[in-house]
Amino acid sequence: MTTLPSLLRTAPWVLAPGVYDSFSSLIAEQAGFQALYLSGASIAYTRLGRSDVGLTTYTEVEQTLSRITDRVALPVIVDGDTGFGNALNVIRTVKGLEKAGAAMIQLEDQTFPKRCGHLAGKAVVPVAEMCGKLKAALDARRRSDTLVLARTDALAVEGLDAALDRAEAYLECGADVLFIEALRTEAQMRMACERFAERVPLLANMVEGGLTPVQSADHLARIGFKIVIFPGGAARAVGHALRTYYGSLMRHGTTANTTDAMLDFNQINALIGTPELMREGSRYE
Repeated sequence: MTTLPSLLRTAPWVLAPGVYDSFSSLIAEQAGFQALYLSGASIAYTRLGRSDVGLTTYTEVEQTLSRITDRVALPVIVDGDTGFGNALNVIRTVKGLEKAGAAMIQLEDQTFPKRCGHLAGKAVVPVAEMCGKLKAALDARRRSDTLVLARTDALAVEGLDAALDRAEAYLECGADVLFIEALRTEAQMRMACERFAERVPLLANMVEGGLTPVQSADHLARIGFKIVIFPGGAARAVGHALRTYYGSLMRHGTTANTTDAMLDFNQINALIGTPELMREGSRYE
């Protein structure tokens, strides 16, 4: 398996789709992606049927990650929210997510409970508190190739200059990658890249209907971003497909009208590797 540090050194950019379980991760791997992004928002959507407002726990993220890394070989960037508490919680979070297979762990400077970076009403902790949490995260990791991603949500609270200054402080703490959330315009995106792109990989977050202009990975790489995520797109696509499917089944009492938009029994078994699993099992009969 190619490691995430190796990808960041050699690839022009890393495009990581949002995933939320082993099934979505397997399909993304088969589509040819080189890395995945385990979205905290998508875990809230799919496991809880709730909004991304801090309801998801460390345990739910760790369990989801361990099932994904058991099934696919790609490096996974994991949304660790605020670390689920103070610096001591961050230590537990980093140790547990690293053990579960995380290639990179994202930590943000929101207060707890946090909320989606594209929702209003966010608040951020003092810079010194976030720096302490980042230092705890860096001390907690056991492998040098486990990366720590520092995210700041300060733009919505304190403005762009303060958000860039926070990112600078987090870089000085030793963060491996920076993520300045919810940049409003391409001009702001370019300002962030002009300040940091030569020194550290920057992550761009593409949220359909969110605050940041959605651009292609190629365009964002030309600006200066190294990692591009579409964290909630899969959950939104599945939500749209399920509304269509369930609505049709309710109206017609049959799936005959939606079979062209479905995998049949044999197709889904091929996708998840049932024939290979049966052959493996036969070795022990």
